[in-house]
Amino acid sequence: MHLEHLAITRKTVTGLADRLPAVAPELPEHPDYPRILAAFNHATGPLRAKDVCAALGHELLPKNVEGTRAKLKRLVKLGILTEADTGNFARRQ
Repeated sequence: MHLEHLAITRKTVTGLADRLPAVAPELPEHPDYPRILAAFNHATGPLRAKDVCAALGHELLPKNVEGTRAKLKRLVKLGILTEADTGNFARRQ
């Protein structure tokens, strides 16, 4: 009987754990990351690295665009952004 109760408790706890909201991952320590997320909060659709670079006020030089693209890819790996099409980034819903 005791084992049956443990099995029921385990089933209940694991069922409730699936309902808990996921903990948001911490952003890497760089001042651009909060600004990147702010740009996505104001956007109505997906953004490209060049768009984000412009929103951050960086010159549209290849090194700046590629640096921004690397930051966007890191946010995709952290599960904060998605890359629907190649080069088009959006906030994860």
